[in-house]
Amino acid sequence: MADPEGFLTTPRRSCARRPVRERVGDWNEVYDGQSLLPIINAQAGRCMDCGIPFCHNACPLGNLIPEWNVLVSRNDWDAASDRLHATNNFPEFTGRLCPAPCESACVLAINADPVTIKDVEVAIADHAWAHGCAPPLPPQRLSGKTVAVIGSGPAGLASAQQLTRAGHTVAVYERDDRIGGLLRYGIPEFKMEKRHIDRRIRQMRAEGTKFRTGTAVGTEMDAAQLADRYDAVVVAVGAKAWRELPIPGRELDGIHQAMEYLPLANRVQEGDFTESPITAEGKHVVIVGGGDTGADCLGTVLRQRAASVVQLDINPLPGEDRTADDPWPTYPMIYRVSPAHEEARELARLGGTERGHDGGVPLPGPGGDIRMFSASTLRFKGDGAGHVRSLHLVGVEPEARRPEPGTDRVIPAELVLLALGFSGPERDTGLIDQLGLRLDARGNIARDAEFATSASGVFATGDAGRGQSLIVWAIAEGRSAAAAVDRYLTGSTDLPSPIGPTDRALAA
Repeated sequence: MADPEGFLTTPRRSCARRPVRERVGDWNEVYDGQSLLPIINAQAGRCMDCGIPFCHNACPLGNLIPEWNVLVSRNDWDAASDRLHATNNFPEFTGRLCPAPCESACVLAINADPVTIKDVEVAIADHAWAHGCAPPLPPQRLSGKTVAVIGSGPAGLASAQQLTRAGHTVAVYERDDRIGGLLRYGIPEFKMEKRHIDRRIRQMRAEGTKFRTGTAVGTEMDAAQLADRYDAVVVAVGAKAWRELPIPGRELDGIHQAMEYLPLANRVQEGDFTESPITAEGKHVVIVGGGDTGADCLGTVLRQRAASVVQLDINPLPGEDRTADDPWPTYPMIYRVSPAHEEARELARLGGTERGHDGGVPLPGPGGDIRMFSASTLRFKGDGAGHVRSLHLVGVEPEARRPEPGTDRVIPAELVLLALGFSGPERDTGLIDQLGLRLDARGNIARDAEFATSASGVFATGDAGRGQSLIVWAIAEGRSAAAAVDRYLTGSTDLPSPIGPTDRALAA
């Protein structure tokens, strides 16, 4: 324990975000990137190094949080990097994108503000890159075994890196033109700049991992023939089958899935387009869905200078504090304000003139929140040309989820973005049928406690087998699947497995 009284004498201080008016004018990360190391040192010093580290248990990766907190508080950044990378292949990803269940489980969170674990993590990761503490780690010898990894999201990349370092010859197949999966084209640039992905890919190439982009396994390449060429296959295609909203008017132009909209905005930042083919500029926008993907759409809409935006959430307005049914150390369902929601509030307060264009953000909720809770979409209405022009909604009772009489409302909608989550891996790519994979009751790829599917030598990991989840779970699954594949190929493994066979069996 670095400072026995740190948690009493040092208040929580999170990394600063750039001013709203500055950050909505570009696509750079919202955080200022100038956090002074002494601030992080002091925040790490708030860690009590608990005898039972609930933060460690709440992290699917089993990150050694108290250990690297103590090391950072002592300014031993190199050792902190070693401890962080011992459990996490990509801490610069999780430090930016993970919702930090570890912080909710911090013992301080029982009755005070938790340690800024996420800030400390990303500071360690960035320091490691800046000071050469994340070099390539190629294997000392090759096993002679070959592995194909299908999908280059966080689960696929984690599996590939672990298996390459174990000495296997690994090739990653990605249908898009660039590596990264949803990290590349689903996560907006302002949440994580893609230079972080590019840097890791360079590291993995130097270690020996091969990448095959623009290769759609299942359509352009037969999956069964691919499997015959390798000793093992890891399926890490994610859960990209989006949920639909089958209501009257869905066929109108101007209604798009979030994963049709967000990738185009990211491709603008990659230089593929000068302007997105689907843009919110000057339009009245409605986002249907209150989760993280909806918030990603919101931040993108604001940067594209929409005339107005409303986000609909069928769930009731959460409270500010935990309920009796949501006790510590679980991740609480409480009211949260993401950077995108903070931006919407501030832009609404400033008004059209200071925002640089006419129009403002409507304020249907309390305190300037553009979210409407307990709201269900009934139908869309269009104009004579077949383009959406309005959305008809109704309030729902929080408990029974039934429409409340007299709460009908019509709001303008020239662009509607559906962010309703995902229902498992895509079924129409041919991959599942060609490999002869079975699906479980939830529509995910069925697998056993060792990540093995119904097809010999084929393993499933990440969202493809688990269902839509967090990036930290994807990396944990990728690492665990790699250990299972290594064991399958060689009879034993030294690779760590944060999700062991017992955990997998219980989860199943």
